[in-house]
Amino acid sequence: MEVPFRAALLGWLAADPALSAALNAIVEEAPSRTALPWLAVVASASADWSVKDRQGREVRLALELHCRGDRPESASTLVAGIESRIAAMLRAQDGFEIVSSQFLRSRAEQRAANTRAILIEYRFRLIAP
Repeated sequence: MEVPFRAALLGWLAADPALSAALNAIVEEAPSRTALPWLAVVASASADWSVKDRQGREVRLALELHCRGDRPESASTLVAGIESRIAAMLRAQDGFEIVSSQFLRSRAEQRAANTRAILIEYRFRLIAP
């Protein structure tokens, strides 16, 4: 369920007109030659979350936003848009249902050349139909 979920999440984020207009890429891993800003899934892990008669997974997933900005709030609009879009993700998906999604934590880091990286972590609980 983890791999189809990752694909569904990336598709959901990329289908948002505002995010697609603001980001140069929404991808599975860090792009090698894409201008900032971009968003990528940088890590995920899953554990069993099955019930008596249905298979389930708890998926922890980290997204990383790379952008430019010398002020801490420079990426706040993008981060809010990403979080809002994740919260609105349709529960019923092809092959699984999202039972719950929960924001876990985020971390922002100022890097060289006026770049910024923001890590956003979530927990999703999925169940087979």
